[in-house]
Amino acid sequence: MPEGVYDPKKVSTRKGNNKKSAQAHKNAYAFHANKGSKITKKIAAMPVGGLCEKCYEVIMWRKKFKKYKPLTTMKKCVSCEQKAIKDAYHVMCNKCAGEKNVCAKCLESRDIVPTSIKTEKEVIQEQVELERLLSGMTERERRSYLRKLEHKKKGGDDNDIDAKDTEEGDSEDESGSEDDSDEDDDDDDDEESEDEK
Repeated sequence: MPEGVYDPKKVSTRKGNNKKSAQAHKNAYAFHANKGSKITKKIAAMPVGGLCEKCYEVIMWRKKFKKYKPLTTMKKCVSCEQKAIKDAYHVMCNKCAGEKNVCAKCLESRDIVPTSIKTEKEVIQEQVELERLLSGMTERERRSYLRKLEHKKKGGDDNDIDAKDTEEGDSEDESGSEDDSDEDDDDDDDEESEDEK
């Protein structure tokens, strides 16, 4: 047979061990964005709203793995054709999306995830409420409460601080009462064993 012509009988010259080798570069640890970066903090603080659950997850994934690129200038809305879009990856402004009841990214009429954006009025109202609450506390309680608020901001605990405190107090009371009842049962057992002897 002349050279260069394909021979169906002779496909591979390798003998045995035709298994595919394992992945060469394995991920030894998960990706973490630089926590000290000002840009990362700024992107993480940007509110995400007006999206369906699927698009919300996509945006959160982009933020987590440092793939999110915020807009530098406002973008044109596909509905009203005004430069009104401030959020990256959105194609419709919040006003038009709200009127049509659709997702601002994929334009499908799905359930919209509630927006976590706080207005200036709400922020001021929260500050007034906090000041009112702190004014009724003693110095020790105030410092303890402020420490817990700091810890919540850094650690990201979702539970309300007041609710957490009451739950801990209740669990201590319940555990204390259970311990007392266990001790009483032990005393009764000792008395019965002495009677049998």
